[in-house]
Amino acid sequence: MRLDNMLLAEGVSGPEKGGGAAAAAAAAAASGGSSDNSIEHSDYRAKLSQIRQIYHTELEKYEQACNEFTTHVMNLLREQSRTRPISPKEIERMVGIIHRKFSSIQMQLKQSTCEAVMILRSRFLDARRKRRNFSKQATEILNEYFYSHLSNPYPSEEAKEELAKKCSITVSQVSNWFGNKRIRYKKNIGKFQEEANLYAAKTAVNAAHAVAAAVQNNQTSSPTTPNSGGYPSSCYQSDGRIQ
Repeated sequence: MRLDNMLLAEGVSGPEKGGGAAAAAAAAAASGGSSDNSIEHSDYRAKLSQIRQIYHTELEKYEQACNEFTTHVMNLLREQSRTRPISPKEIERMVGIIHRKFSSIQMQLKQSTCEAVMILRSRFLDARRKRRNFSKQATEILNEYFYSHLSNPYPSEEAKEELAKKCSITVSQVSNWFGNKRIRYKKNIGKFQEEANLYAAKTAVNAAHAVAAAVQNNQTSSPTTPNSGGYPSSCYQSDGRIQ
């Protein structure tokens, strides 16, 4: 019953032949109605429709096979009834065994279909929600902080608040991001080493630009003719005396 309710809620089973009406509404709600995600959610609905079609095709095959096998067994029992007595109770028992066997097969089909739908939802809808919360710019800011503090990637509460403002997310989301990032980094340091090198190089380039800008500002603000008296250079004669 639980699997049946789940398949019905996801639009895989039920009388609708279009399939996925409820799931399509969920996809639209998850996208916030933005046109940028229309292609992605169109792909989601198409894949959900494929799952529905496969489910109904396999279900019809199992039902047909069950009916054919039941008919075959009934004919065998009728043939045997010519040589030995067969009670209606024995026939009922054999039919029950057949139906239970095919019901078990159908249960496996429902379970695999539910798993396929959950994987699809996780890949499209749940992933879309995560992308809505963390933009590319926000991820860049968080990664820059993480790799610039790689020796101690535990931002203070003040730093979390500042990052939350820059990324337009909550402090709790910042804390969760850093917690997940630390776990992923420790599990596979080699995989993230290239990313760490990239952000280290980016930080070095930014620092070099900052130093170059500071030097240029100092050169611009310094006087062209040094003098200890603070007078303009036009006030001095060629021998250095004040005019």
